Amino acid sequence: MKSEYKLFAVIAGFLFAVSAVYGYWTWYDSPEHRMEWIGVVALILSGLLCSMCGGYFWFISRRIDLRPEDRADAEIAEGAGEVGFFSPGSYWPFGLALAASMAGLGMVFWAPWLIVVGMTAVLAATGGLLFEYYTGSRRSAEH
Repeated sequence: MKSEYKLFAVIAGFLFAVSAVYGYWTWYDSPEHRMEWIGVVALILSGLLCSMCGGYFWFISRRIDLRPEDRADAEIAEGAGEVGFFSPGSYWPFGLALAASMAGLGMVFWAPWLIVVGMTAVLAATGGLLFEYYTGSRRSAEH
């Protein structure tokens, strides 16, 4: 996890530096000497988001043992093996994307009823994706 938090820290630092340069540049280049705030705020918020992700990875990296990616003396064979479980035939991600699109369209056209329906569908699809292997026909025998 050390490589991840370092990567996010570098990106966050870059975004903060670019936001300062962008703010100065738009102020200097404007005839009225006004700063373009939307871009500056977007870059600062992106930097804060990367800082949050980097902080999370830093916090987790202190609690777990070093992985092969984090050690300079590690061998390639140490990283072999199972990476994780990925559902081979789940339709829930498609439903989640449709629900998020519906909620996004509701926000774009400011239709509160569509936002409510879309967010309800997002919650339902998230629950379906989360509990897919705990209920229904895909439930394992040991549960």
